[in-house]
Amino acid sequence: MIPAGLSSLLTEMDRIEIRLFALNDCAPEVARAQFKRCCSSSLWIHFMEKARPFAGITELEACADRAWASCSRDDWLEAFAAHPRIGESSGSRWSQQEQSSVAVAASEVLEALAKANRAYEAKFGYTFIVCATGKNADEMLVLLEQRLHNSPEMEIKNAAEQQRLVLQLRLRKLLSE
Repeated sequence: MIPAGLSSLLTEMDRIEIRLFALNDCAPEVARAQFKRCCSSSLWIHFMEKARPFAGITELEACADRAWASCSRDDWLEAFAAHPRIGESSGSRWSQQEQSSVAVAASEVLEALAKANRAYEAKFGYTFIVCATGKNADEMLVLLEQRLHNSPEMEIKNAAEQQRLVLQLRLRKLLSE
């Protein structure tokens, strides 16, 4: 933890570097728990924990992308399973922040999201994954309905890319808290 008097003198990059140093230096089980907050793929978490130490945020983000690219479909599905459906509440503060626009959505939009989520899961067998940050409920509904028309092969790639975007945002959150 950064002392209160010092905190006001530090830039955001200073704070990120301090937190990255702590992530590099912590016990393996602590690092794994922190990486799990970003992505629930056991293989991805393992790769990230073993890749430490990271020289900087750019290296951390590049390593995260390489680790994600090396994951299989089963690893992706493991990560997807940890996500709440769009429009459903979650115990995760980050998920709540990412989907905050859904909290103010009209009831008709929420009902349409629930129906489209069920159709998506019936077709593809996993939760619809979208990087929700910066998107409102209507935009996410449109994306969900559009992606329902994809082939299973195309959609797993779309979902994996959306998960990659989410994990990158969450790595930044991890180092910014």
